[in-house]
Amino acid sequence: MELRLTSRRGENLLVTLVIPVVILLFFGSVPILPATAGGAGSSHPIDTLVPGILALAVISTSLVNLGIATAYERSYGVLKRLGGSPLPRAGLIAAKMLAVLIVEILQFALLAGIAGIVFGWAPGPGSSAALVVAALLLGTLAFAGFGLLMAGALRAEATLAGANGLYLVFLLLGGIVVPVDRLPGVLADLARLLPAAALSDALRIGLGGTSGDPAGALLLLGAWGLASVALAARSFRWE
Repeated sequence: MELRLTSRRGENLLVTLVIPVVILLFFGSVPILPATAGGAGSSHPIDTLVPGILALAVISTSLVNLGIATAYERSYGVLKRLGGSPLPRAGLIAAKMLAVLIVEILQFALLAGIAGIVFGWAPGPGSSAALVVAALLLGTLAFAGFGLLMAGALRAEATLAGANGLYLVFLLLGGIVVPVDRLPGVLADLARLLPAAALSDALRIGLGGTSGDPAGALLLLGAWGLASVALAARSFRWE
């Protein structure tokens, strides 16, 4: 049912599928992105862009889609009615998280397929499927925590504005299109503390777009995830 509801909301399809695809095609076609140092020298800009767009897809689904949809379900009394049904709250949350992961897997397949067909992209020789999965799970935990935190504590309209505002901040400062080391000094320092940059870095290393130790990025993602979920659990109101 969660997947069916997601597919029926046009705004959800816009933010989860259309926007990431448009950004990938636009920036992949415009020769303005810098190359980064990969495992075997300088990598093509598309190797930097694709992991960033995959990170954006996670943010779109876990933060924007989940947060706004849950906020309006709470506002309309849907969550209150579900809370009085035989469905346990843990089951409802598990269903929402599973639906988010399924959508993200579809996003990854779509975006990677488009990047491969249109730009000839492929994971680098140092790619690691285990690292990509770890980054996906921790990123989903962190951004879903943000979404549920806003959905459970704020009015639906405030969640709508807040989720879209954070989406824009993460797009600009998350190393998604422009690597963090290309940002001005103060912005770069701020960006390195954000979960979006950590997710982008972990995915770039996992897909072989650059070399480095992913431990710091994964630890930062895990810390954001635990903190956001803990706050969401404490402040969430079902009505």
